[in-house]
Amino acid sequence: MEASVELFTSVGLSKLKAEETLKNKAIAARLAIIIHEARSLSDVEIDSGVGNLLYQIATELRNQSKTSYLLQYVCRKEIDNKSQLSAAMAYFVDNPTSPIDDVKFKAACGIGITVTPEETKAVVAQIINKHKNDILSSRYKFNFGTLIFEARDKLKWADGRSVKSEIDSQVHALLGPKTAEDKSSVKNAKKKKKSTNTGKLPDEPSHIGSFRDIIKSLNFHKPGENYKTDGYVVTNKTMDILQHHLNYTGGQVRTRFPPEPNGILHIGHAKAINFNFCYAKANNGICFLRYDDTNPEVEEEEYFVGILEAVRWLGYEPYKVTHSSDYFEELYHYAIELINRDLAYVCHQSVDDIKGYSPLPSPWRDRPIEESLILFEDMKNGKIDEGKATLRMKMTLEDGKADPVAYRIKFTHHARSGNKWCIYPTYDYTHCLCDSLEHITHSLCTKEFQSRRSSYYWLCNAVDVYCPVQWEYGRLNLPYTVVSKRKIVQLIKHGIVKSWDDPRLFTLSALRRRGFPPAAINRFCAKVGVTMAQVTIDTQLLESCVREELNLTAPRIMAVLDPLKVSIVNFPEPKNLILSVPDFPQDSSKGNHNIVFSNVIYIERGDFKKTAGENFHRLTENQYVGLRHTGYAIMVQDIVMNDKNNIEELLVVAKPISDIRKPKAFIHWVSEPLTCEVRIYERLFKHANPAEVPGGFLNDINENSLHVFGNALIDSTTANAAVGSQFQFERMGYFCVDRDSTRDKLVFNQIIKLREDFTKE
Repeated sequence: MEASVELFTSVGLSKLKAEETLKNKAIAARLAIIIHEARSLSDVEIDSGVGNLLYQIATELRNQSKTSYLLQYVCRKEIDNKSQLSAAMAYFVDNPTSPIDDVKFKAACGIGITVTPEETKAVVAQIINKHKNDILSSRYKFNFGTLIFEARDKLKWADGRSVKSEIDSQVHALLGPKTAEDKSSVKNAKKKKKSTNTGKLPDEPSHIGSFRDIIKSLNFHKPGENYKTDGYVVTNKTMDILQHHLNYTGGQVRTRFPPEPNGILHIGHAKAINFNFCYAKANNGICFLRYDDTNPEVEEEEYFVGILEAVRWLGYEPYKVTHSSDYFEELYHYAIELINRDLAYVCHQSVDDIKGYSPLPSPWRDRPIEESLILFEDMKNGKIDEGKATLRMKMTLEDGKADPVAYRIKFTHHARSGNKWCIYPTYDYTHCLCDSLEHITHSLCTKEFQSRRSSYYWLCNAVDVYCPVQWEYGRLNLPYTVVSKRKIVQLIKHGIVKSWDDPRLFTLSALRRRGFPPAAINRFCAKVGVTMAQVTIDTQLLESCVREELNLTAPRIMAVLDPLKVSIVNFPEPKNLILSVPDFPQDSSKGNHNIVFSNVIYIERGDFKKTAGENFHRLTENQYVGLRHTGYAIMVQDIVMNDKNNIEELLVVAKPISDIRKPKAFIHWVSEPLTCEVRIYERLFKHANPAEVPGGFLNDINENSLHVFGNALIDSTTANAAVGSQFQFERMGYFCVDRDSTRDKLVFNQIIKLREDFTKE
């Protein structure tokens, strides 16, 4: 039976609803089949009441295999309202296995239960009497919706319209007709409500504590209720296995962060770390750190160490650090079980033969079980050359790729298992079984793994082990950068960046070296949130989070990148002045530091112009400028030029601010400073998506992404600053002490600029 507007309206759907339904081909086809089956079960024409229930079945019933069973009750009108039907579908979710217990099913959805008008009247009277004083006090301003919810809870199978009508009747009997005051109060309340809703929406909170705020809104399953998740595969053993799982975990939420130790973590991993650890923490659960170490030729010790350091730097401590290799023995025995069940076979096609989405079927797919067992043992014992055999699973992925590889031969030393194994499991094989062995309740992964969900469920069920639920979410991408290991290796190889922690990259080690606080990265991940869509977030949001954090934690100091010597010819004191300057101007309780103010100071060369337009408010030959924290302003008396006709020094006079008209600007300065190196960073790439640039990402490099000021001057109070210490350089931005610093010379990385650039006129 073909779906059509005529078919749908014939069972009572409106024309508009019928037309909307046809736009969804899957639902329209399903509804057409349901209508055809319902007509075969009913001797009378289907009315709109039944028709609406058929529509509800087509759109809401998760397990469509239960359709025929459900239709019998609907067509006999034993299920005749939405509440009953919803209860019936909820029963199927809670009891996913067959056979259906008819008695329990009928009790669950109210079949055979009739609520009389007298029962409705008595229950409503009881509820109104309970709230009588509040109703009399508030009259028609009372929230009568609470009465309706309470009545429906007690009269679950009563007709909703009858319940509402009885409440209205008894309220009217109690209060009488609405008075002029009642009508006025209701009108004013609506007007007030309208005014609050038409205003500007409140701004997003400036501070989101952690991912826990996001997690509260996620509709994930409870431990042990995996079967309630859309798409979860239920077998005749599922419920017993889930009960064993609950007995083992005690209903605890268990997540994992499972990186491959073949590179350094990047900003996208920060989202995954936050999501997994915070979801567990928010539910009083635990989170594993599991290294997916199944590719020994690309795994290095520095990556194992770097990953754990990054997780801890973000403030998280794994419940347990595990490795996929911890389970190699169990994984091997599961492979034997697959072969014995004729669900896996040894194949001799090459990598080139099976790559792509339409390779030729394997001629060895139907080989005898005993033969595959012998060959798999030969693979394990090193009797077959690398690339000459694989173990493949008899299943098809969502993307159409058939028989994914479970094991391949690699004569490579493994960092943990040594030379014990020469067969190594693939991600598709390892991931779900390790999740099962660790009793993970929520396997949280990025959207690109959605196409592997079917193999995830298939494999766990194929060997009859606990099957976790896989939940996918969108990846986090940032513009103007690359994060893949392959591309970063090329950047290092070509000398574009120096290492994995080059501050221009967005690896976590690079962000840490640059000075990004972990709390700011966590806040950024929380603000980005969790969605199914893959999103590219402008770096301004990340920088905003960094500023919020550093504004509270980075003490203020003064530094000059391009120094110009200034001699104060009328210095007001016979010796140097020691000035006390607040570390945090907005909170003097956080401490102060002392700086020297002498007759020789250094200012930014860009803060002086011989002549300038009216919009330049800093120092000129005829314009005062204030010196921060001193109470003085300076005016140029003379300019000293060198033999190259460049300005070498300014001779100035100083006057108290109180004696002159207040200057339009105040500049930073240093006196008796230390020499340091300051590195200023810009975007590494010119375009938002470097991969789209003709010739590839290496042709999109910004040659001016690094500016080094080797003879910058800084306040001497920073002399003993430790690597990683963060400061706000007044008027410039936030900076961090780099690991290249020596005892003789500090090196600072620019973290981010201030919101306003001090070089603006």
